[in-house]
Amino acid sequence: MTRTRTVSKAITQAINTLERWPGEHRVAVGLSGGVDSSITASLFVEAGWDVAGLTLWLLSGKGSCCSEGLVDAAGICEQLKIQHHVLDSRETFQEEIVEKLISGYKSGITPLPCSRCNKSVKFSQMVRWAKEQLKMDFIATGHYARIQHVGMHECSKELPGKSIHRHQLLRGLDNNKDQSYFLYDLPQEILGSVIFPLGGLRKEDTREEALRKGLRTANKAESQDLCLAEHHGSMRAFLDKYLPPNEGDIVLQDGTIIGKHDGIEHFTIGQRKGLGIAWKEPLHVVEIDAKMNLVKVAPRSESGCQKCIVGAINWVSIDPPKERVELEVQVRYRSKPKKATLTPISPTNSDIEGGRPFRCILNFKDEQFSITPGQAAVFYSGDIVLGGGLIEKGD
Repeated sequence: MTRTRTVSKAITQAINTLERWPGEHRVAVGLSGGVDSSITASLFVEAGWDVAGLTLWLLSGKGSCCSEGLVDAAGICEQLKIQHHVLDSRETFQEEIVEKLISGYKSGITPLPCSRCNKSVKFSQMVRWAKEQLKMDFIATGHYARIQHVGMHECSKELPGKSIHRHQLLRGLDNNKDQSYFLYDLPQEILGSVIFPLGGLRKEDTREEALRKGLRTANKAESQDLCLAEHHGSMRAFLDKYLPPNEGDIVLQDGTIIGKHDGIEHFTIGQRKGLGIAWKEPLHVVEIDAKMNLVKVAPRSESGCQKCIVGAINWVSIDPPKERVELEVQVRYRSKPKKATLTPISPTNSDIEGGRPFRCILNFKDEQFSITPGQAAVFYSGDIVLGGGLIEKGD
């Protein structure tokens, strides 16, 4: 009984927030066919908004972003009595995600496709399409994150940089589901058009509300893998489709050959299991050398990094700092934030010409494990996402 009251209070608060939202109450909700996006749409309907469902068609065939998701998204729209639109984004997804992902693995890095997909495919296309085709100023998704919009909320927390007139991105209330890490690259113009109704809810609240409302997706299993891995059966199967076997050596840091690999794309920094080698102590991948086609390994005691270089930085909740700042950094989705000092690097001409001049050096208070080129380093001050970028190399 107590649990039911707690859920009702959280849901009621989310609906009340939407009812008091300033401006025109019209929104396009991104529907993946899962329970989170389904509840998002139902909250807007209950709050009296003019709601349209919008699904991006990213892949053909099996997977939550593909035919199964399209069917469930259409079913939810029928259940909620709202229009459903499908935007064919397969060509953009192939160019922006698949091809760049393959290129990254070939170069020896471990790319992070989800944040790139959010910026270059999902949010940008949904915002543009909603404004041009539906004349709607807002889109919404089922992400567990929060946005403090300019003029609506003022953050009382003192931040290591100017934050006036900026939309601020915050972690979701549910620490186990917080997805702010994957949203760090969204620019201000996109954040200003996005609403995250689930940011103040917990996952169990969402599931229970879906069951209470009898939504067809209430019992749908949550996707546990990257959509490309789900689509192809595994990440290895996806990579094997695009990259032929390329045998090379697995070596210690002094160059001693201790094994063979069938492609550097199957390894990532910090990996211990699945190396296919036997040694007197556990070994971890510490470097992937694409030029020499080598996978370098070492004991954990030799695998740490005290600092790393981060590039392609997007400053979200604060203006780009000009001086050294203290903050917290998260280097993997499931890793805990760690204290670090960020020192800006003066941009080169090529940085400026490339449109992403912000780079920095991160010096961690404690030695870090699994600093992985290609993954994101996201900067936090408490729950607030200050910004983030891509790890170029660790040291």
